[in-house]
Amino acid sequence: MTSLEKCDPQVAAILASEVKRQSETLDLISSGNHCRGPVMEAMGSVLTDKYAEGYPHRRYYCGNENTDAVEQLCIDRAKALFGADHANVQPHSGTSANLAVYMACLKPGAKIMGMNLAHGGHLSHGMHLNISGMVYKTAHYGVDPKTERLDMDEIRRMALAERPARLIAGASAYPRTIDFGAFGEIAREAGCMLMCDIAHIAGLVAAGEHPDPVPHSDFVTTTNHKTLRGPRGGIILCRAKYAEAVDRAVFPGIQGGPLEHVIAAKAVSLAEAMHPAFKTYAKAIRSNATALAEAMLALGWRLVSGGTDNHLMLVDLHSRYPNLNGAEASTRLSKAALVVNSNPIPFDPTSISKWSGIRLGTPAVTTRGLGAGHMKQIAGWIDRVLAPNNTETTIAAVRAEVIDLCRLHPVPNSSY
Repeated sequence: MTSLEKCDPQVAAILASEVKRQSETLDLISSGNHCRGPVMEAMGSVLTDKYAEGYPHRRYYCGNENTDAVEQLCIDRAKALFGADHANVQPHSGTSANLAVYMACLKPGAKIMGMNLAHGGHLSHGMHLNISGMVYKTAHYGVDPKTERLDMDEIRRMALAERPARLIAGASAYPRTIDFGAFGEIAREAGCMLMCDIAHIAGLVAAGEHPDPVPHSDFVTTTNHKTLRGPRGGIILCRAKYAEAVDRAVFPGIQGGPLEHVIAAKAVSLAEAMHPAFKTYAKAIRSNATALAEAMLALGWRLVSGGTDNHLMLVDLHSRYPNLNGAEASTRLSKAALVVNSNPIPFDPTSISKWSGIRLGTPAVTTRGLGAGHMKQIAGWIDRVLAPNNTETTIAAVRAEVIDLCRLHPVPNSSY
C-alpha cells in the first residue's frame, strides 16, 4: 500500500482509475500525449515545497540555490533547442504565456490580429470571451472558403488595412503547414510585431518536422504537453531586446511564485527533445497522421483542406452523415475507448453543442508505439462506431478490440 493510499484512499482510487482509463483507451486528441516517467518524477519532486518569486539569482526569498540551478538549466535548454535569444519558462500555461507577451509590449486597447477561432485559431488569440479579446481590440483572419487553407495574400491585405500592433500566427486546429516566413514579411510590411504560437507543433518544430518560426518572430509561445511531450505549462521565447519586458510581464505582471517542480519537469522534457530518438518520434507523428488521414479518406470521409501536413486532421461528419454532430460522435467513440474531441470546421453553420466535426491527432498513439498499419485499423474502428446503423453490441466489440491493442502497446513510462 502506498502512502497516498493510506493517507487519502479516495484520491488514490481516482488516480488508479485514471491510470486504468489511459491504459485501456487510445487518446486521439491532437493536444493529448503521455509524458514519460522521468518527467512525472520531476513533477512530484521536493521542489514543490519551495517558494521562488523572481528569477534565477534575483529571488525575493533565500534558500533558492537549487531552484536557481534547475530554472537556469531549463532556460538554457529551451534556448538551445529552439535557437532563441531569450526564454522565460515560468508561464503556467500557453494562455498565460500569450497574455504575458501581449502585456510585454502592448497597452490595453491596442489591436491584435490572429486566426479566427472557428477556423482553427485559439481562444487566447482574441476570442471575445477570453481576456485577450476583452483587453485588446481584435481582428481575425480565416481560411479560404474553397481550399480551407490560409491565404497569405488575403492575410497581407487585412494586416495592411487593420494595421494591428501585433500579428499572431498559430492555431489549435489547422492541419496544414504554417508559413512563418510569409507571416514575418507581412508583419514587417504592416509595421507590427509578430507573435507565433506553436503550442500544438512545438515538438515538430524542435525536430525539424515543421518550419521554424524563431528566425521570423519577435515572440514565440508554446505549451509543453502536446507534441513536445512534457508537463503542462508554457514557455516564451523572444528576441533579446524584449527579454526584460517579457520577464516583467510574467512576474510580477500576471504570476507570483513559479512552479519550480513543473519547471524541473520542463527541463527533463526539453532534454528528451534534444535526443536523436525524439526526431524519430516526431517523424512518426507526422507519418501516422498521414496514414490515418489517407485511411479516413479511403473510407469516404471528407477532411478539412483534404488532409494533413502535421499531427492533426479535422473530419467533416456531415460528409457521410448529415444528422451526426461532433458531440454525439465523440461520445460514441469514447464508449468504444477511442478518445476524440468535437470541433467546428471552417464556416460551420452549427452551434457549439452540435459542431459538425471531430478533431483527430496522433501524438499520444505514436508515443505508445503504434504505426501506420494501426492507423488504418483505427480509421476502420471510427467508421464502424459512427455508422448510423451501429448498435451497443458493435460499440462493445470495437471497445474490446481497442483494449486488446492497448494491452499490446502499453503507455510507456521510461526515458530513452
